[in-house]
Amino acid sequence: MEKKFLQNYFFLLFSIIPISIIIGPAISLINILLIDLSFIIFIFYTKKSDILNHPIVRILIILYIYLIFNSLIALDFSLSMTRNFGFIRFIILFLAINYFFLNKKNTDFLLKFWFFVILVVLIDSYIELIFGKNILGYGELFDERIVSFFKDEPIVGAYLLGFILALSGHLFKNFENKNLFFKTLIIITIFLFITCVLFTGERSNTLKIFFGFFLFFIFNHYFNLKFKIYVISIFFLFLSFAFLSSDYLKLRYSKQLLRLLSTKEKRIEFYNENIYLKIYRSGIEVFQNYPIFGVGNKNYRVETCSGNKINKYYYCMTHPHQVYIEFLAEHGLFGTFILLAILFYLIFRYLKIIMLSKNLIQQGSFIYLIINFLPILPSGSFFSDFNSTLFWINLSIMYASNPDTNIFRKK
Repeated sequence: MEKKFLQNYFFLLFSIIPISIIIGPAISLINILLIDLSFIIFIFYTKKSDILNHPIVRILIILYIYLIFNSLIALDFSLSMTRNFGFIRFIILFLAINYFFLNKKNTDFLLKFWFFVILVVLIDSYIELIFGKNILGYGELFDERIVSFFKDEPIVGAYLLGFILALSGHLFKNFENKNLFFKTLIIITIFLFITCVLFTGERSNTLKIFFGFFLFFIFNHYFNLKFKIYVISIFFLFLSFAFLSSDYLKLRYSKQLLRLLSTKEKRIEFYNENIYLKIYRSGIEVFQNYPIFGVGNKNYRVETCSGNKINKYYYCMTHPHQVYIEFLAEHGLFGTFILLAILFYLIFRYLKIIMLSKNLIQQGSFIYLIINFLPILPSGSFFSDFNSTLFWINLSIMYASNPDTNIFRKK
């Protein structure tokens, strides 16, 4: 009875993760803290604290120690402290998801519920696309860009991207035993998610989801090469039709590219006016001024937005909008080396197992993680609540969904 209660309790907390992200950072934070606190109590109650000796956990602790150090050398300790000290919640979440996924029945129910949630967001996004407003009346603040339930933040594309790759892997469970209707329905559903991100107008996330699902279909062992080429070709034909029939897509996605391919004067105009290039240059300037340790996590805004700072290349923003430039500006060469070494070690440690396992849930999460590190493309702040939550959920699922990589597996 007690075991069943604990399973139901944790299932409830895990199941509302995607809903809590939609409601807002505060609710998402409270939900994760409840999971963490409950799991800490559970770990010590069941005497499983030896998991702290696992090499992956030790690596995560080293990462946390570095972030504490980063706070100590930050320009504004109080700003950096709130982000870095609170990072411990993602380490505990990582442990909790790994333990919860040991029970395959739990995993199936959880992923099905998560898929239902993002399916509702998908339907709501298409309602907003067609009628100009979503079911709650949101959608007027950003003209033709889709915001869905996020109201005043155009991040629905990033949200869908954060879940759909892993959940697409779950859709293919027992794919060979499904009839033609369900197989077709699965592929159409995936296409609807991809095109929905396209219609959100989030250009960087559109490129990421295209590249991500290209890899997903390449890795998909249920399809032979001929079928993969057929599916990808059909999809690109559909995209071409969508672009040709939508003035909004042409304006949103083609305008900048056409300027780059135009005359020299147009290219110079693009370089001088493009806001991301200005932000990138500002971030590089901050790095050049603080090359070893950076300005500290969440301190880019302190350096570039202070009235006392006189630098013609500084552009006042919350973060540099590109993950590598963010690392260099806020962590310097020293911190960037540590962050990339640890994160890439965590992502690629079990690469051979991931590639050979044919576990599409694991491969979907793995793909999401690597597209976060595509160069040049703009991105949200890596350590923000929204992006960190999606990143660590996928890293946790990548480990947890395969018995051979789950950190609680019996050796």
